[in-house]
Amino acid sequence: MYVTIFGLLMICTLLTYFVSTIDLGFMNFAVAIGIAIFKASLVILYFMHVKWSPILTKLAVVVAVVFLGIMLLLTAADYGSRDWIPRQQGWEKHPVLKTN
Repeated sequence: MYVTIFGLLMICTLLTYFVSTIDLGFMNFAVAIGIAIFKASLVILYFMHVKWSPILTKLAVVVAVVFLGIMLLLTAADYGSRDWIPRQQGWEKHPVLKTN
């Protein structure tokens, strides 16, 4: 089973490389993230033994992923809203400090 999962991960890695060489426009990111999520799911389920774990362990994994998503969403919102606030002028251009 581990060899099969490893083979799937290697195939997905090659697929990621070959898809990155094709220009899909705005879909490049979506395809790459989709493949990465599938690979991460395989690693979590099989190599970390979450598939056969008790329900509390599965709940801990889901909660961790949800909080990671919240953190990434808030970080992206902060980064995306940086240009909403106008930039302040520097101290060297302040009218009081200008000398003629």
